[in-house]
Amino acid sequence: MASRPVRFPEIDDELRKIIDANMDEVPARKRAREAFKDIQLGIDHILFKTPCDGLKMEESYEVNSRGLEIFTKSWLPKSSSLKAVVCFCHGYGDTCTFFAEGIARKLASSGYGFFAMDYPGYGLSEGLHGYTPSFDKLVDDVIEHYSKVKEKPEFRTLPSFLFGESLGGAVALKVHLKQPNAWNGAILVAPMCKIADNMTPPWLVTQMLIGVANLLPKHKLVPQKDLAEAAFRDPKNRKLAAYNVIAYKDKPRLKTALEMLRTTQEIERRLEEVSLPLLILHGEADTVTDPSVSKALHEKACCSDKKLKIYKDAYHALLEGEPDEMIIQVFNDIISWLDERSRETNSC
Repeated sequence: MASRPVRFPEIDDELRKIIDANMDEVPARKRAREAFKDIQLGIDHILFKTPCDGLKMEESYEVNSRGLEIFTKSWLPKSSSLKAVVCFCHGYGDTCTFFAEGIARKLASSGYGFFAMDYPGYGLSEGLHGYTPSFDKLVDDVIEHYSKVKEKPEFRTLPSFLFGESLGGAVALKVHLKQPNAWNGAILVAPMCKIADNMTPPWLVTQMLIGVANLLPKHKLVPQKDLAEAAFRDPKNRKLAAYNVIAYKDKPRLKTALEMLRTTQEIERRLEEVSLPLLILHGEADTVTDPSVSKALHEKACCSDKKLKIYKDAYHALLEGEPDEMIIQVFNDIISWLDERSRETNSC
């Protein structure tokens, strides 16, 4: 989740130049991440309090079948045997190198292999920053990478779960709809099955933007509210969101916004086709993605194993922007659900 640029008093002029640079292309994002990662991991956020001494972490760049260089990362417990594989789908504008690092540490410390990637155009993956010309191709890129992970001999027999946050929830659902029998379940945190009405432009403006998108697909013309303000309930954590220095912070590009709109409309139409075990988590006070559509997903999905948790007063960023006690509660709910499903699958 992105926030507007701020000044960091603890960094020198050289670092400030690096993070203030134009990050449209990936080399600038790589420089910023490398220069800033120690500062990021040292912030006072509960996600970074989980010890990582007992974890094996690997980062790599892989060129996929479309010729795009994709950044990937994995977190595995060093000593204990794996319960399952968890494949992460990050949110809009985000990366798997900041808050996702803390989520990964928590899950890996609980016995899960956690795998993540940056979508093309996001984080450390190749592509114009924040530009998604085709949501379907993005989903195919995700399927390609995670299929390779699951085919490795050491993971092949393990249960596998999708984990999607916000827009990543839409990615996870699209992955499932393209691979209906490939996964043992999905955890959806504030999934973007529909963009909340107050976050979208008026109907007439939307129609105009759709027309302009055909001519100027990469232009940043879509009006948008401050996402960190809307998504983070805890004031301290809201300020820390600014440390996500390679997140996409500008107005959405026209084609990207159009692809997100079309995708959410498609998912809304296809809720009845969702057939895998589901854990759906949503903040009651979420004004970024619509909790009523999570309720509709829970009601309409054709699977019998489905669970919906609505957290009272919580905003959109359940694992990053809430008070510590709420973040702990959400993690406990996720790990309990994973533990139960992993035991069931491994005992079959």
